[in-house]
Amino acid sequence: MQREQEKIDVEVYKSPKKADTYLYVPVDAELGDLPDLLQEQFSDAEPFLSFELTADRYLAQADPHKVMTSIQTQGFYLQFPPPPESVDGN
Repeated sequence: MQREQEKIDVEVYKSPKKADTYLYVPVDAELGDLPDLLQEQFSDAEPFLSFELTADRYLAQADPHKVMTSIQTQGFYLQFPPPPESVDGN
């Protein structure tokens, strides 16, 4: 059983093609090792933010535990924009 790391130094890339879409990877990751679709989506992306991710760190749009788990199992976490709020016409 893989033990969860207590912290991960991450680099966040902002998609130049899709608004409010971000890719979290370990700082030492090679973007060329990502799945082809992600490489295509983030080919022109520049680093947006670097920080130390811990399970108790506040993230505005994501659960840090889920981000860490995804990075540890897949090598990345892809954050999509939040769904639009529905407008109830009733």
